[in-house]
Amino acid sequence: MITGAVVLPLSGAARAEIPAPSPAALPPVTAATLEETYEANRANAAEASRMAAEYGDRERAAADREMADPSRRFLSFDGRGFGLATEVFGDLAHADRIAVLVPGSDTSIDTYDRFRDTARPLHQRLTREAPRGTRTAVVAWLGYQTPGTVSTTVTTTTRAEKAAPELRAFIRQLRALTADEGTRTPEQRPRISLLCHSYGSVVCGRAASGLDVDDIALIGSPGTGVDTAAALHTRARVWAARGGDDWVAEVPHIRIDVLGTTVGFGTDPMSPSFGARVFAAGDGGHSDYFRPGSPSLANLTRIVLGETSEVTHD
Repeated sequence: MITGAVVLPLSGAARAEIPAPSPAALPPVTAATLEETYEANRANAAEASRMAAEYGDRERAAADREMADPSRRFLSFDGRGFGLATEVFGDLAHADRIAVLVPGSDTSIDTYDRFRDTARPLHQRLTREAPRGTRTAVVAWLGYQTPGTVSTTVTTTTRAEKAAPELRAFIRQLRALTADEGTRTPEQRPRISLLCHSYGSVVCGRAASGLDVDDIALIGSPGTGVDTAAALHTRARVWAARGGDDWVAEVPHIRIDVLGTTVGFGTDPMSPSFGARVFAAGDGGHSDYFRPGSPSLANLTRIVLGETSEVTHD
């Protein structure tokens, strides 16, 4: 496994053949230009759908066409290759509490609906449970090419190291956008929670240092690439949870450097020695953390809302 991870990375280059337009050329996004940004990205998705259909890829054409629906709101969209997209749920510019979801392996435009189905239940529950006057938003950030679950890249930090600068840049963009053109005081700035699933927790671990967020939740995590929460060098509260039927519990928690490549992700974030705030996730599997009615969704909602004393523990 280690040899394969170092010398036989799977690039998934076949997906790069699907034609699509370059991302829409847009000025920096502000609260005032959000609707313009959403409209431009929907138009780009519609063109990507047309090009994919002409190419003969009906599955991709359908996925792109859904993203072009007038109800969808994308901060960014890139239909090339496996595809990248950042979708917004709620009034982002004026939100007081924002959750940013970072996905794990096998997430692309072709499988995007699965990722979207984690963001929607969270947004619905936040909307329902937020205190009166508290505005919420959820951002589904597919801002990196995720590894395949059955691939050598999923055992290394390579994709996460490439993704980390993109995540840092996005959080900076989010902070600038939600400053609401200078009308908020520093005390009124929104609280941002980073919810990192599976390999996404490796991305968050690599990006954590200096990241301007308030909470980092590691769910179904194989590790972060470091051995303690303190080693993430973040001022954010670090949380961890794993469902009782999550196969990731069987992943060996090793970390080995071979020929300049790091294989494995180190200490289990659920371990007391790691030092995260462990919360209850129920008996669900690896894909069940955002299932409506689940203990994990209830606790993630509380974390995002800042109701940390209400978070339950096993």
